[in-house]
Amino acid sequence: MTQLITTELVELDQNLGSSPEDVIRHLAGRVAATGRATEAEGLFADAFARESKTATGVPGGIAIPHCRSTAVTEPTLAMARLSQPVDFGAKDGPADIIFFIAAPEGADQDHLKLLSKLARSLIKKDFTASLRAATSEAEIVDLVDAALADKPAAHTAAEATGAASAAGASTAAAATGEGAGAAKAKGPKRLVAVTACPTGIAHTYMAADSLVAAAKEVGVDLQVETQGSSGAKALDPAVIAAADAVIFAVDVDVRGKERFAGMPVINAPVKRGIDEPDKMVAEALAAADNPHAHRVPHFGAEEQAEMAAEEKSEHIGTKLKKALLTGVSYMIPFVAGGGLLIALGFLLGGYNITAFADKILAENSLTNLPTVYPELAWGPLGAYLGAVLFKIGALSLGFLVPALAGYIAYAIADRPGIAPGFVSGAVAVFMGAGFLGGIVGGLIAGYVAHSIGKLKVARWLRGLMPVVVIPLVASLAASGLLFVFLGAYIARVTVGLNEFLSGLTGASAIALGVILGLMMCFDLGGPVNKVAYSFAVAGLGAASITNQAPWQIMAAVMAAGMVPPLAMALAATVLNKRLFSLAEQENGKAAWLLGASFITEGAIPFAAADPLRVIPASMLGGAVTGAISMAAGVGSKAPHGGIFVFFAIDSFLWFCIAIAAGTVVGAFAVIGLKRWAVKKPVDTVETVPVLTADKHAS
Repeated sequence: MTQLITTELVELDQNLGSSPEDVIRHLAGRVAATGRATEAEGLFADAFARESKTATGVPGGIAIPHCRSTAVTEPTLAMARLSQPVDFGAKDGPADIIFFIAAPEGADQDHLKLLSKLARSLIKKDFTASLRAATSEAEIVDLVDAALADKPAAHTAAEATGAASAAGASTAAAATGEGAGAAKAKGPKRLVAVTACPTGIAHTYMAADSLVAAAKEVGVDLQVETQGSSGAKALDPAVIAAADAVIFAVDVDVRGKERFAGMPVINAPVKRGIDEPDKMVAEALAAADNPHAHRVPHFGAEEQAEMAAEEKSEHIGTKLKKALLTGVSYMIPFVAGGGLLIALGFLLGGYNITAFADKILAENSLTNLPTVYPELAWGPLGAYLGAVLFKIGALSLGFLVPALAGYIAYAIADRPGIAPGFVSGAVAVFMGAGFLGGIVGGLIAGYVAHSIGKLKVARWLRGLMPVVVIPLVASLAASGLLFVFLGAYIARVTVGLNEFLSGLTGASAIALGVILGLMMCFDLGGPVNKVAYSFAVAGLGAASITNQAPWQIMAAVMAAGMVPPLAMALAATVLNKRLFSLAEQENGKAAWLLGASFITEGAIPFAAADPLRVIPASMLGGAVTGAISMAAGVGSKAPHGGIFVFFAIDSFLWFCIAIAAGTVVGAFAVIGLKRWAVKKPVDTVETVPVLTADKHAS
């Protein structure tokens, strides 16, 4: 394996800025400068996005920003000892020791294990003290290499040197699930825990070590399962069965949560396992003695503690939005594949293939090509292949509403909600209630399944609940309500909505295009963007040759979503480079491809640096594009792909014209805002020399 850290990746006693963004950007640049990343800005964007989700500061004046990135070519550590500490979100104050962990998307397990071992070493006071006392970059590299080369046996030997080292030794076995019974405490209570973070490199293992150390201090045996990137060994079922409570220190879903069904649970973000492990252990011990404590539901849904916290902190609208977006995210693959296959079917078999497909497939084959087929088909072979592709796509789209409903229910009730949700979605299709019926059915199925799952039942009945009782009752409730009461009314609304959209012409269609364009560009892939996109995708199932409005809405949404990165690319790489930093100019080169591919998030680095100019300019360009697309009647049978799905786009020339117009408008708008919408500082030139002189004088 290549060396993870070299002297070129170490900086000692330097001032790298006043914010985590400054430090991460500098270290990302250092990684790229050593040839271990293809671009600094892409690595920075990935690392800072991870930092924005959860702060990486940990107690002891340490921060471990980390990420996986396609820009990284080999696993790398960059280290900085700051002369001016920076606040990375730790409760005990700013950090002066920074380790930046950069891992490739496909990093091998050996490297990931080493990165994880380093993260765990950082909670040992003797190791961090050595880092602060080091006098050269080479000494830092030697210290890190020694920590990475440390074997489990060395941890055991270290137990005699002090409490901190002993805690680290115990965790090295416990957090990987090895030697589950080797270090049992004599106390009456036994705990188990699961730690996991989105990246699975640093926080997962540091939280495990901290929890085991805290438990050991109070004489409690605690075994940890780390669900990280370097692999995990599941806790022994006997260990789980013997435990009195479980701790989930996680930022992602726990894999195999049903193993802990019925156990008192303490649930918190993984960072709390590092910052407050003693409190989490105390809370788990208290929960073990509390008959009313929150418990892991027997069907493995989101734990009751978390749900209770959400109910207190989230509005009903937030919960519904999460469920709807979950349903849409699982539905999109059905729509994407189905839409593209239908488009290919039209390409080979002509637009009238819809009227011929069933008969061709029933009576013909590759060795018996049809003699009767659409006029626009590419001959008999094109007609037959077009029929095949169209039918596969149509069947795929047939899952649109059931998948939407099924995974809405899944978002609410976990796996027991899937079957009732799919059934209610199928009922919605049968009754003509469309995606609106699927949404209603999925919500009902999810909440009914969730409510049943919270019931306390006899132990012998628990095994039947997720596979028999919950699917039966929730399916009957959701689908029964659709059949008996709601379905017919929702079907009328769906028909009315389709007729309204189909009748949009002239100014009304243009207004809809403007609204969709503004929504797509408002938050560049955020919730508002997703609402507009979800609306377009959900309507594709109702599209047909006679009802092309959903295709037109999809085209307007996709075209408008391409504008922000393209506009920023045009402004930063062609029109006026001087208004943009070197990093933004480099980012602009990548934004060309991102925009052309309909990846709106390609504009986020620009918006993060200058949101008050970039976002309004993007919205203006998106509104222009949406209006032109709807006015020209452009349609897209594909929900994604940008210009690369040209064969699925009707009036592709106008599609390109709409995008080009919005791109130009957005680019000139952001340039204008950067030139004239600027706060001019007062006496800046005069004050700088004075400050500099004072600094040197001190």
